[in-house]
Amino acid sequence: MTQAQNQLQQDVNRVQKGALAIDSQLYDFIENEVLPRVGLASDSYWSGFEKVVTEFTPRNKALLAKRDELQKQIDQWHLDNPAKDGEIDYPKYKQFLTDIGYLLPEGDDFSVSTDNVDAEIASIPGPQLVVPVRNARYALNAANARWGSLYDALYGTDMIDESEGKDKGSSYNPKRGAAVVAYAKDFLDQHFTLANGSYKEATGFSVVDGKLVIAQGESTTELKDAGKFAGYVGEASAPTGILLKNNNLHAEIQIDANHPVGQDDPANIKDVLLESAITAIQDCEDSVAAVDAEEKVEVYRNWFGLMNSDLTETFMKGGKELTRKLNPDREYTKPDGGKLILPGRSLLLIRNVGHLMQNPAILVDLGDGPEEIFEGIMDGLITALLSMNDIKGNNKLSNSREGSMYIVKPKMHGPEEVKFADDLFAAIEDVLSLPRNTLKMGIMDEERRTTVNLKEAIRQAKERVIFINTGFLDRTGDEMHTSMNAGPFVRKGDMKSQAWLPAYEQWNVDIGLATGLQGRAQIGKGMWAKPDEMKEMVATKAGHPKAGATTAWVPSPTGATLHSIHYHEVNVPEVQEGFKSRTRASLDDILTIPLAKDSNWSEEEKRQELENNAQGILGYVVRWVNQGVGCSKVPDINNVGLMEDRATLRISSQHIANWLHHNIVSEEQVMDAMKHMAKVVDEQNAGDPDYKTMADDFDNSFAFKAACDLVFKGREQPSGYTEPLLHQARLDLKANAY
Repeated sequence: MTQAQNQLQQDVNRVQKGALAIDSQLYDFIENEVLPRVGLASDSYWSGFEKVVTEFTPRNKALLAKRDELQKQIDQWHLDNPAKDGEIDYPKYKQFLTDIGYLLPEGDDFSVSTDNVDAEIASIPGPQLVVPVRNARYALNAANARWGSLYDALYGTDMIDESEGKDKGSSYNPKRGAAVVAYAKDFLDQHFTLANGSYKEATGFSVVDGKLVIAQGESTTELKDAGKFAGYVGEASAPTGILLKNNNLHAEIQIDANHPVGQDDPANIKDVLLESAITAIQDCEDSVAAVDAEEKVEVYRNWFGLMNSDLTETFMKGGKELTRKLNPDREYTKPDGGKLILPGRSLLLIRNVGHLMQNPAILVDLGDGPEEIFEGIMDGLITALLSMNDIKGNNKLSNSREGSMYIVKPKMHGPEEVKFADDLFAAIEDVLSLPRNTLKMGIMDEERRTTVNLKEAIRQAKERVIFINTGFLDRTGDEMHTSMNAGPFVRKGDMKSQAWLPAYEQWNVDIGLATGLQGRAQIGKGMWAKPDEMKEMVATKAGHPKAGATTAWVPSPTGATLHSIHYHEVNVPEVQEGFKSRTRASLDDILTIPLAKDSNWSEEEKRQELENNAQGILGYVVRWVNQGVGCSKVPDINNVGLMEDRATLRISSQHIANWLHHNIVSEEQVMDAMKHMAKVVDEQNAGDPDYKTMADDFDNSFAFKAACDLVFKGREQPSGYTEPLLHQARLDLKANAY
């Protein structure tokens, strides 16, 4: 801790509760805003909090020590057993991993028994958003992304090309609008097929004797599959909305003869609304910069607002002041005349911090002097408290209708660490007097030791697991850090063609199905990072439901609407049934390290690789450290906007560190690339009035120094994580500003 940080911490006003010294900002929030509203006694909560921290802190430390010990043994093994021409002795390597307890024996078959799971997780395949909960506007946008306009998603993106006069322009373009309508009606024809003709021929809709009747001039037709008609809005003779259902997803045809679009449509269709982001992860972790009590309170207050359905955010847009709040539920008349209520909001999960990081928001003294609390323990105890009103069904707009809370746990290494999280959740339930397994767990399969022991990891949380997923960036970062001493890795762009990656993706689905996740939990796939490249996304992410994934991450509400089309095209449960009998992915392939067979790259190839990695690191770090922005659209080296979070830094910094370690590039070459790319990033951010340049003063730029540390100190970072250095840099910046 720097001198400035020390002074800042000494000046922090804290409230002592037993072994806990709580920053007054956090204490006041919980004491004055939260506990009275959820109806929990202060003394009971803080004494329970202290008991959990006292019990779990030593266990947390022991798990981190085991990570370090295993890594030390793996590092030494690679030194003692050097690769030859990019190959290692895999039978010997596999036995070694078994001997040291990295690769564990697989136990008997079992099925998870998670109960009280909301349908959005258990039985509705569809897109998933991930947003920084510290940003209230983003948090609300994600929560409200359950329903999205197909017309808007098509009109505003590259899904409709701009040829032949279909450009977006500055005002409404009828030619582009006609192309949007044609696309939407093709979608309806494909998934809600009429007995005769097309929606393009429709001139009106009505409901007669519980059936949907579609007028086509003088004639009428019905749905080919009448069971896909789910309800309507308005009068049966002249509805303003037609609700359809396919693969457990809804679509609503909206009708308005007075709307500018509807008045030009033969059937007065103004839009097609699609059920889009079925779930949304509100993130406390990789997409958030929250390094102290001040910033953690912002995170917690927004989650509290979501869980009490009263979060609002006022902002200026287009010269107008707008206030955003949570959408209400949607009401329809069923075909039989009864009432149907559908959620107007995505089901919200929250991603807590993993086991590694500590935070000065609370200091803990267990006999050896005060130390920062483990942030994952703090997140669990506080975010569960903040969810109490929703868990108990006390909200006007509920999140979980099953009385559950959904916590995604990232960066866990193997079954022992999942067991720790399961025990922690049980202890938190006891503090809050909640029934056992109220707190559900999402397991992120993004660390190598979890992947290779995934079945046993799931077993440890078999009564509360509701989610497993894969993620290329973090998983590749851990792949490289774990095997750093094995040799130089292939270029980053070649990683996706390596044997381990498709095996890892299939393995995740295979193990998820084998352990009974179907119908109880999500099996997820990773992010599409290019929010402006929707046509490419639609072409690419169609593969996710085809691979048996019930959800996949998208970068925006618009992306969720477009990705939802894939879940109309693919019946995921049917795909999963077909996969249950296939041969499981190869563990040997998963353990195949992506080493370069030939590392004799040209100087130009090495320069390109360095600059691409360096630009990605700097473009993200400068906003994270200087502005506290944990997730944003960052232009890449080719000025393509990418939605970035810390996982980007992990893969890029570990890749450069590997090439440095194996003398593919020199420290001088790396520093030259970092300085050159800092100037590029400064130019890319020239339009941001809050941006602080790096190239004007490299020696005094906290962001630039942090970016360099991520590379030059990359090998010594725990599991290759970026958080320790990023947090240190932001705390340094804040302390010096103070």
